[in-house]
Amino acid sequence: MMITKKNHDHNQKVKKKRFLITVNVIGSSGPLRFVVNDDDKVSDVIDSTLKMYARSGRLPVLGYDFKKFLLYPSNAEFEAMKENEAVGCCDERNFVMCKKQIHPQMTEPRSHTITPHRWNRRWKAWFKSLSL
Repeated sequence: MMITKKNHDHNQKVKKKRFLITVNVIGSSGPLRFVVNDDDKVSDVIDSTLKMYARSGRLPVLGYDFKKFLLYPSNAEFEAMKENEAVGCCDERNFVMCKKQIHPQMTEPRSHTITPHRWNRRWKAWFKSLSL
């Protein structure tokens, strides 16, 4: 008697949960809507959003670097999602995307960078007053 193996691959296929999300880009004319998988990473969603944004010719031009952007669920107060976090973990379908705020690093105290300009103006005014 010959035992035949059943193909369990067909039974083991698990359908990924897909859903429609809405991403509002700060400064854009309107939201972007597209379908994602439940286990898609936030970095992939930001990348897809930037590509769709550029493809549709929207302004302002944002670029393609997903590391410069943050994705917030619309129900979150001030907590952005992490880049490696799955989109489906927050049970939210509406998101807000904005550019990261870049703060310049100041190597000198502000008073040192401002003082020479003020001194220069005072010196010129004093010199002009002498040459009447």
